[in-house]
Order: sequence, then structure tokens, then C-alpha cells
Amino acid sequence: MSAESLDPLPDWALQLATLYQSDAASQFILHGNLQDRFILPAGTEPSLVSLMEFLGRVLLPRFDVVLSYDLGNGIRIEKGGEILAEWQGYKEHPDLPRAPRLAVEWLTCYLRYCANLARLGKSRIQVACIVKAANLVAPAVPGALNYDLNALALLLREWSTEALLAEHSLATFLLTENLSDLHPLLSANPRAAKIKVPLPTTGELERSLKALLPRTEIALSQFAADLRPLAAQFTGATLNAVESLLKLKQYRRESLVERDLVKLKKQLVEEECQGLIEFIESRKSLDDLHGQEKTKAWLRQDLALWKQGDLRALPMGYLICGPVGTGKTYMVECLAGEAGVPVVKLKNFRDKWVGSTEGNLEKIFRLLGALNRCYVFIDEADQALGRRDSGGNDSGLSGRIYSMMAAEMSRPENRGRVIWVLASSRPDLIEVDLKRPGRVDVKIPIFPTSTPDESWTLLKTMSGRYGLKLDDLDPGALEITMPILMTPGAVEALVLKIYRAVQTKSLPVQEVLRATLAAYQNPVSLEIMEAQIRIAVAEATDLEFVPEVFRVGKT
Repeated sequence: MSAESLDPLPDWALQLATLYQSDAASQFILHGNLQDRFILPAGTEPSLVSLMEFLGRVLLPRFDVVLSYDLGNGIRIEKGGEILAEWQGYKEHPDLPRAPRLAVEWLTCYLRYCANLARLGKSRIQVACIVKAANLVAPAVPGALNYDLNALALLLREWSTEALLAEHSLATFLLTENLSDLHPLLSANPRAAKIKVPLPTTGELERSLKALLPRTEIALSQFAADLRPLAAQFTGATLNAVESLLKLKQYRRESLVERDLVKLKKQLVEEECQGLIEFIESRKSLDDLHGQEKTKAWLRQDLALWKQGDLRALPMGYLICGPVGTGKTYMVECLAGEAGVPVVKLKNFRDKWVGSTEGNLEKIFRLLGALNRCYVFIDEADQALGRRDSGGNDSGLSGRIYSMMAAEMSRPENRGRVIWVLASSRPDLIEVDLKRPGRVDVKIPIFPTSTPDESWTLLKTMSGRYGLKLDDLDPGALEITMPILMTPGAVEALVLKIYRAVQTKSLPVQEVLRATLAAYQNPVSLEIMEAQIRIAVAEATDLEFVPEVFRVGKT
């Protein structure tokens, strides 16, 4: 591995080569986007290859012996079989072991043999050993008394810590999709370098599309002159998914067209994330948001800074809070449409299997790192984000979720790239550390109506969506009194009730309206509503967001 020759390579490969060449590390835990395809560097035939082929052809061509192991195939000799055949241990036992413990012991014996030859000055064999799906060979399972598994993990760790091996020309690789799935003796080993393999960048996608162009010229015909815009559209998807899509289009003799790109990108990414996330599509804008003028002005100022590339004053995240039904999700949809960037909504990433939840979060974070700019929406954040101390009721899972989310939300390199949007009607239940500046910089409260005029305006706006004309009606003339503390959710339910009666009973709108309002009862009790209003007021970053009537001492 020569760092000087790796200029066209991705950052993770450059980092790996630099660590090895400087003798800073000889064991590398590769985690992340390992099942993807990888573009070979300039100077070679441009093509997409697997990670194993990438390692062999690009990072390990000067190694004399390359061995690999996985549960399915056992030990495989990837390179240097004739050199291995000179080892007495191989001559005596040519049938390579398949069981994990025996295989790791066999590999350890050979590595020590090569190191001893070099120490005696007889021969210097440069060896690389790759353990594929290392999380299955040495998994992170509960129970400290699993002696056989712990012994196996200890042997793998000694490949980086034993002085004899550390002094030799040895490189070992442990491959695992999620770092949290690997045995803690390995994942917490300070002598092993943890290298995260991210999703492909826009530049890597562009180079890959150029490599695929000769074989998918029909599919890429609309973009052949300039592939970068297409690469930018596909950022966040794997090369494997993009290659499969283009081959399918080529087989059908169909050309990719501009109008299909957003839909295809959404489909590719959601399939790769296996239902952990979804993209919120929105054609709304902040103009569709009723009232909230101070809030809309603030959000538009942030969007203007974002579009200008001035990231210093941009928030790391927003907290949208308020009573149930006030339209927190709707505000996010309006913000998404105005911003014109992807909005990723986290779905249920919790899993009943040990370590799976943490692995799901790692997968989500990889996606966020690949997207150029995006909002990350977490609804019911008081439930989703975990707790620092869950009291042991969930074996510490909630605490681990909290730690991972806290670390990701405060990464300074994400400012201007990933903006977190948390929504909750009980923000007081969200851990204080997750709401601090540097993670959530702007807290936006949303309130129900505070005057009869506001309620009437909201009712008219909502009725227009259902074709009910209330513009010419006067509440006073109809002798109706509009209730206050109405939320968009409550008003929509009220409008649906009016619409249903008009359609099924053929009654005049004003008659149905009068009767419906006379029987109206707020779906949320006054006590709960007032409590949630007080919480929202207390959370607000700026009192300008809070109507005068709701400010402290006036509720």
C-alpha cells in the first residue's frame, strides 16, 4: 500500500494507506457501505468491482500472500498459494479448517510463522488477511462468560497487539457492515483503526457513470454530454443500485428522463435502507402555513443563508413543539417544499434483536453523510431519541440510542449539510443535552388559536380545501361564537363533519355550520391543552414566536 499512488481514491482508502505506511496501524476494521461496488482509480481500466477485488487490485497488489476467511467458504487463498505451500503446517494439514475457532488459530499460526522468518532474517513475506463478515465470526453478543467466543475475539485482537506480529509486514482487515455488531474486544481495540466506508460521493458517482456509459448508452442518452447533474441527483444511493437501474433501463431500451429522477432516487435510497427511512415529498411552501408570521420570517432568513452558502449562522437543528394537533408535521412539509432539499423522516429504527437498533442507526447515519443537504425529521422525538438513563428497563438500549444520536447531532462538519428537525408535544421529556445549542439551536413553538377571529380565519381556510364556501358568511349574523384554542387538526375534523352533513343531508352550509359549532367540543381537554401551551412557551428560543396572550403571566 503506497499513499503516494492513491490520489484518485476515496478518502477512506487514503486514510487506510497512510495509517499502514506510517506504521500507525496494521489492523483495520472496515465498516459501513461494504456491500457496494467501487470504482477503480484512474490509470486502470474503468470498471466497478466488489470491495474484495478493490482491496486486492488497488491496496494489496504488492503483498506476497493474501488470505481470506468467512463462515461460508472457510479459509481461501486469494494470492500466493505457492508461497503458502512452503509452510510445513500447510504441508501437514492441506485441508484448511472451516470452523471459526480452528480457522482463526490456523491463520494466527501462519502469521506468527511469517513474522518469525522475518525476525530470523531468513525471509520477509508480506501477508494480508481479510475476515469477511467479521460480525458473524466474532459477534457482539451478551454474556461475558462465552469463553470460546471471547478466546476467538482475543486471537483476532492479538493480530494487532502482539509485538511479534506488529513488527512484521502484516495487514489484517475485519469487515463488518455495522461497528456495533462486532465483539467489543475488537470494536474497542485502540490498536485497530476503524475505517468508515461511506456511500459514494457525487464525484465518485460521476466517474462511475462514465465507466458505465459504454454499456448503458441508451439508458444514459439524455445525460451523456454532462453526467454530473445526474450524479448529483443520485447522491445518497449506492453504486450497486445505480448500476442495476441502468442495466435494467438498457435492457428495456429505455432512457432515463429528468422527470423520473426524483422518484427513482427516492426508490433506490429507501430500498437500500430497508424501510428505516422515508423521503417526505412536498409541493407546499411556507405560504401554505396559516399564521406564524414571525416563525416564517425566521425560517426564510435561514433558507436565504443556506442558499448563499453562509453556514456560520445556520442552526444545527430545530425543535418544533406545541399542543397535539397544532400542525408540527405540516410545518415540516411546508419548510421542505420551500427549501427544495430532501427531507428524510426516520421511521421505527428500533429492533428487538441485540445490537440491531444500533446497526440501523449506523446505516441511517451513512445515508445522511452521503446526501449533500437535507433535513432529518424525527416525529415524537420525546419517544424516539432515547434517554440518558432508562433505569435498566430495556437493557440499556435507550441510553445507547441517546449516546449515538447526541454524537451525530453535534458533529460540526454537519452544519449546513444536515439540519435536524425534532417535533414533540412534550419537549420537556426530551433530554436537556439533546436540546442544547449546538444540537438544537432554534426552538419554535406552535400554538392553537387565541381569538375568535383567528379561529374563524382558520376555519375558512380549511373549508376551502373541501369546496365549502364560507367567505361570504358573517359569524355575527349567523349568531355563532367561534371557540378559541382550536388547532388545525381539530378544525379539519370539524370541517369534515360539516362537509359530510352537507353532502349526505343536502342542507345549507350555514345551517350545518351553526349546528356543528353549537355541539363542538375540543378533542383535547382544557387542562392538557394549557399544560402543553405552557411547556411550548418555556421552550421557545425567542418570545417573538409566542403570541402576546400566551406569554408568561397572561395564559
